[in-house]
Amino acid sequence: MTSFAFVFPGQGSQSVGMLNAWEGHVAVRDTLAEASEALGEDIGRLIAEGPKEALDLTTNTQPVMLVAGVACWRAWLAETGLKPAAVAGHSLGEYTALVAAGALTLADALPLVRFRAQAMQEAVPVGVGSMAAILGLDADAVRAGCAEAAKASGEAVEAVNFNDPKQTVIAGTKAAVDQACVVLKAAGAKRALLLSVSAPFHSSLMKPAAEQLKGKLASTTFSVPTIPVINNIDVASVTQADELRDALYRQAFGPVRWVETIQALKARGLSHVIECGPGKVLSGMVKRIDGELISTTIFDPASLVEAKGLLS
Repeated sequence: MTSFAFVFPGQGSQSVGMLNAWEGHVAVRDTLAEASEALGEDIGRLIAEGPKEALDLTTNTQPVMLVAGVACWRAWLAETGLKPAAVAGHSLGEYTALVAAGALTLADALPLVRFRAQAMQEAVPVGVGSMAAILGLDADAVRAGCAEAAKASGEAVEAVNFNDPKQTVIAGTKAAVDQACVVLKAAGAKRALLLSVSAPFHSSLMKPAAEQLKGKLASTTFSVPTIPVINNIDVASVTQADELRDALYRQAFGPVRWVETIQALKARGLSHVIECGPGKVLSGMVKRIDGELISTTIFDPASLVEAKGLLS
């Protein structure tokens, strides 16, 4: 059997009805029921019916994406019984990866993720922070442009998500991000796209949220992962509870090193990377990071069958 990895997406892939294709699947139905009990609300109805405005609220998006990723993961296991050699998650997706690896239970992860979302939103009020995707420049050029914009504006803006060799996301105050977009386009960026997000995730402005999260992490039970989890902040696989907590704490205000994460998966001898969850964001990044890696996505029963076929 081909050696493969699973990766889990974060915010941005959500959509109303994203699990409709799995309707009736026992593993998905049971996951939704478990999630609803853990959060004290009908999470399945929110996913199925929205409205979009509610689904896109950070306090809903983060737990919803966790549930969607775990549901697809459990459907995969139910249908194939095949476990990956390693897992990773992009930003919020790291929590999904930890659930898949058995380091966190879904019942513990859901209130933790909702707390994380609330703390992040409270740290920087809506409209104060901003994020933008910079296309067509390498990471060093983006870092330099952010430093120039921060100096000119007197406010914070940083490179926070290193998604592929020519796509880096920046975050900071709205004024500083706007200034950085001007600087980076002048430096040769093909595009500077403002993102529809409610907070400057992974930037130093999230440090107050991380401090709140630290206490919640301390009271959450972590187990030794049964599958190696490559984390965002160190691009490392840690196993002890305190190490796992520390990585999640630092991830809240530190960068997502996705290019290095995919490179680390390949260095383990893996040839296939499967995105587990709605959308095709991560599988596209994988192709741009390393064209030799075979990437695909599980987002409905048909794509699950297709992904299984690639491994045979």
